[in-house]
Amino acid sequence: MRILLWHVHGSWTTAFVQGVHDYLVPVLPDRGPDGLGRARTWDWPTSVVELGPERLRDADVDLVVLQRPHEVELAERWLGRRPGRDLPAVYVEHNTPVGDVPDTRHPLAGQREIPIAHVTGFNDLLWDTDGARTVVIDHGIVDPGHRYTGELARAATAINDPVRRGRSVGTDLVAGLLGAGVGVDVFGMRVEQLPPRRGLAVFEDLPQEAMHAELARRRVYVHLSRWTSLGLSLLEAMHLGMPVVALGTTEAPMAVPAGAGAVVTRREQLAGAVRRFIEEPEAAAAAGQVARRHALEHYGLKRFLADWDALLAETAEPGR
Repeated sequence: MRILLWHVHGSWTTAFVQGVHDYLVPVLPDRGPDGLGRARTWDWPTSVVELGPERLRDADVDLVVLQRPHEVELAERWLGRRPGRDLPAVYVEHNTPVGDVPDTRHPLAGQREIPIAHVTGFNDLLWDTDGARTVVIDHGIVDPGHRYTGELARAATAINDPVRRGRSVGTDLVAGLLGAGVGVDVFGMRVEQLPPRRGLAVFEDLPQEAMHAELARRRVYVHLSRWTSLGLSLLEAMHLGMPVVALGTTEAPMAVPAGAGAVVTRREQLAGAVRRFIEEPEAAAAAGQVARRHALEHYGLKRFLADWDALLAETAEPGR
């Protein structure tokens, strides 16, 4: 199958394009949001091909994977066919609802042509889709292997755009950890915008391979997001064999089992759980083993791709 999709979410797309299909990714001269093309910091197979809008109209496309509301119009303009009417399509909802939660209406609510694939059960529960068909396909991760050493008695976290996104990604909670005497290393995009603080170190835009290697050297991974579907960096840390401490919000309580770390809803619990793993390396390593086993079983690539293949086949050939 030849699938058109935009490069929107690098980690998710990295897993998705490991399948057996051919993947067409739009590219624009400025490599802006609607034409990023192939990833530069993730490892994608040769089955992912960049095409400019001028070549897409003549491309043989079997199905479109949509991830943002405006891509419906964009696909129609570039392909000359409307997704859901002239061409099979699936909409992937990566995000938790915003606005008048829990009454937030999904952009594709009420229609019957394009199924909505939620990346977590929490998202499916919260979004109002008004009868549109929905399915939950949990995340899958390309296994980076067990790399945990925990040699650095520090906490690691991954936050993209922490200054702009603020409380939703838990940027303010970093200060609390620093105040409790925890050294924190923040990985991600635009993390250099964070004000300098004692005990804080930032690592900007590392390639995925390098980031995995660095994460695994830290004693514990901290998932600080208050309102996100489910940070893929959390699942990557678990695959690496890291113990994890996560806020008990959105899908995180379902992703972090007992024994893999801690799920907390109090500030003092957050700092206390992180400090425990930093001060007890043997307990940290044991929790990391539990985390990795759970991640491989529930967020493995094989299950993820099988779930997607089933939905893609059903969408491309309704009633088969």
